[in-house]
Amino acid sequence: MEARLNLFTNPVAGKVLKNFIAAGQAVAQSTLPASTRELVLLRASQINGCGYCVDMHSKDAVHAGESWTRLNLVAAWREATVFTDAERAALELAEEGTRLADAAGGVSDEVWANAAKYYDEDQLAALVSIIAVINAFNRVNVMVRLPAGDYQPGQFA
Repeated sequence: MEARLNLFTNPVAGKVLKNFIAAGQAVAQSTLPASTRELVLLRASQINGCGYCVDMHSKDAVHAGESWTRLNLVAAWREATVFTDAERAALELAEEGTRLADAAGGVSDEVWANAAKYYDEDQLAALVSIIAVINAFNRVNVMVRLPAGDYQPGQFA
């Protein structure tokens, strides 16, 4: 499989992706736990069918010490016993924030209130931001059919 457009050599795409990356780095510097961030990135990427980001974020999470058991259960987090209540709240926010078109009112008050029980205002801002950023990345990658499987942890550091 070959991408429709080379995002890594195209100057316009390069400028846009640089800004997406900078936004992601701002979240990485927040107090949002890194494990929560990776779980959210993975879940949104699964929902959007972005193989490249599923590959990247699962490998990055393992590289950072996350277990394959937890990563394998992200898609079925509601039935899994391996996530904390805070992680469940973040995953639910990620799902509703990714599936905006499926709900007339966007993210429900109940989902927001549940996330706010576990995360302070800065962490909520980080969650909202990373959900928006990963959705943008997913959409770009899916549109150009960026192939998955070859990502190596840290290759964009």
